[in-house]
Amino acid sequence: MKVNKVDHICIAVKNIDEARKIWEPVLGKSGPDDEYIDEPEKIKVARYWVGEVGFELMESTTPDGDVARFIEKKGEGVMLISFNVDNTRESMDELKQKDYPFIGGARPFRDCEFAFVHPKKMNNVMLELIDDKAKMLKNY
Repeated sequence: MKVNKVDHICIAVKNIDEARKIWEPVLGKSGPDDEYIDEPEKIKVARYWVGEVGFELMESTTPDGDVARFIEKKGEGVMLISFNVDNTRESMDELKQKDYPFIGGARPFRDCEFAFVHPKKMNNVMLELIDDKAKMLKNY
């Protein structure tokens, strides 16, 4: 499997508006480069471009969402690291042959797909594979 780059890093937060007040001065930003709500994943996201890497603050939109459960177990902090790959499904197939377990299958997002390698295999780090090829505006 070829990793093209670190795609993004996600920070789980209880309150995205409060977290923005903490992070934006450090990032030198007056607002996110991309904001969205992902209903299927139950998250509200504020994404900032730091060079070629996305830096995301994620708040759960429901008490039973993955971000809410992460915060309940581990507190706020780094939740996942995402690697950009050419093809998520092919990368999954290759890693499955090497005994890497996945949480569910490939999931759609905008014009791409992503999947999660189970953190128990990755030194307790949630690893996401994503084949996003969008040329998004980067204000850095």
